[in-house]
Amino acid sequence: MDDAETRQTARPQRRWLWIALSLAMLTAVLVLVSETEDTANVTVAEAPSPAPTVTVLEVLPSDAAATVTAFAELRPRWDAEIRAAVPGRITVVHDAALAGERVDAGTLLFSIEKTRYRTAVAAAELRVEEARLGLWRAENAVALARREFERAGTKPPNELALRLPDLRIAERTAVSAAAQLEAARRQLADTDVVAPFSGFITRRMASLGQTVAAGEPLVHLSDDRHYELTVELSQHDWGLLDHPVAGRQAKLFHRDGTPLGHARIRQGGGFLDPRTRQRRLFLDVADPAETVLAGDFVQVAFDGRVIADTLAIPESALTRAGYIWMVDGDDRLMRIEPDIVFRSGGTLTIAAPPGAGRWRVAITPLASFLPGQLVAPKTAEQ
Repeated sequence: MDDAETRQTARPQRRWLWIALSLAMLTAVLVLVSETEDTANVTVAEAPSPAPTVTVLEVLPSDAAATVTAFAELRPRWDAEIRAAVPGRITVVHDAALAGERVDAGTLLFSIEKTRYRTAVAAAELRVEEARLGLWRAENAVALARREFERAGTKPPNELALRLPDLRIAERTAVSAAAQLEAARRQLADTDVVAPFSGFITRRMASLGQTVAAGEPLVHLSDDRHYELTVELSQHDWGLLDHPVAGRQAKLFHRDGTPLGHARIRQGGGFLDPRTRQRRLFLDVADPAETVLAGDFVQVAFDGRVIADTLAIPESALTRAGYIWMVDGDDRLMRIEPDIVFRSGGTLTIAAPPGAGRWRVAITPLASFLPGQLVAPKTAEQ
């Protein structure tokens, strides 16, 4: 057998060898896939996750006295520029007129040159004496005329015969002279500028030797013993107050919660603010504490009427969307949109929902809460 025949006999043998190897590999792959599918179909059952713990506060419906709070600026009742009542040259600027000084009512602030006003008073006094003399002469003339007619036994023909018109003129002249004297003395007194009320000198506008005109500002004086407050309330808050409000007391607090005393409600509620459409309350603060200063932004708390069937819950129980979450008797969550009656000191007072008497409120609601979700309630320590 030659080489060509040997090669022809070897080719079919190699072909069958490759076919056998391919079949063996296919069989191995099929076995591997079969085993993998059996493994993937096996599942392990997991135990159900425990219910989340929720801290709740147990509350019962009760009657609550409403508290209405608002913020307002504390302003002095009297706040004015003290102006010169008469013209003249300033001869004395007293120490009390310097900026920052506290003065009592009647304290002397400025003195204006008095010469011309003393002269006016002297001239007015002279006119008064002359008017008195003229009045005395007119009264004497009337008395003489009456006696003459009485002696003659005749009736005077008219008032002129009795000199009565002269008497009336003399009387009015005397009254006019007295009024002019009073005005001259008032102008002389106005040369001494005094504080009309107690308070602080916040600014001085006039100096020594300056000649001022009537009505020219001298100093700015701000009251420190009587303050006023103007509080604006919504229609809802106005309805919570115990009416009538005039004469009642309101509590004052600093922005940090420090008590500042009381204010008396003078009047309010008679009209709406044209811009905000809210009701205004006007309050007086007499003899305030030393810690109270004009310009302070204070919190005003009003005692309102008693409201029945309410729940007091912490503000933290209210979600950003305006809901509260409660836990029912089956330990499942309920979402409720509350009717907020008023807020006070971090506490919400809401109208009690209809239903069971005791409510469990979630004080720290989570965004993952779902209505009907089973939870494990934990009562908070009160």
